[in-house]
Amino acid sequence: MKISRIDHLGIGVQSIDEVLPYYEGVLGLKCYAVEEVADQKVKTAFFKVGEVKIELLEPTSEDSTIAKWLANGGKGVHHVAFAVEDGVADALVEVEGKGVRLIDKAPRPGAENMMIGFLHPKSTAGVLTELCEPKR
Repeated sequence: MKISRIDHLGIGVQSIDEVLPYYEGVLGLKCYAVEEVADQKVKTAFFKVGEVKIELLEPTSEDSTIAKWLANGGKGVHHVAFAVEDGVADALVEVEGKGVRLIDKAPRPGAENMMIGFLHPKSTAGVLTELCEPKR
């Protein structure tokens, strides 16, 4: 697996509208995209900081992964996403072969026209890790 860069940091929030004044007004960042990913029950908002993106994640349902994470005391950074050059499918096979527990056995669609796969934090030093690549 070849990781080319950190693609984004995912940050769980109760409300994107409530935190936009901080990111735009205080930090001076510009939200360039808001998107709902219906099958993940999440609304996302993106900011660019150099080559890295910040992804705000707002639950759209009480049974979404983000809603559960927030309800269990989750605050701040939810995950780190790494861009992989050799494909998410191959990367998932490779890391599973090295004993890493997977959340996703196969890539699935994510925000910003990406294919994604998550690695379980119990196998990644406590950090929820996402691997991603643009859809082909």
